[in-house]
Amino acid sequence: MPTTVQKWGNSLGIRIPSQIAEAIALRQGTEVDLIVGDDHTLIVVPAKKKPTLEQLLAQCKPENRHDEMEFGVEGKELL
Repeated sequence: MPTTVQKWGNSLGIRIPSQIAEAIALRQGTEVDLIVGDDHTLIVVPAKKKPTLEQLLAQCKPENRHDEMEFGVEGKELL
């Protein structure tokens, strides 16, 4: 489906037809990644959401944790 690149402030913008947006679940405000292919193609994909700290910590299991290690004091460090 052809579309036209247009000036948008100091940038360029591409309008995504609603049928295409619906097919890949794009909504206003959806973050996307732009990828330039080797053959000068432009690929637009929904950005992967970065996990929150809570989600990362939920993956920590007791078997993944280690005990504190004592390295001693060396030099003039203040503890």
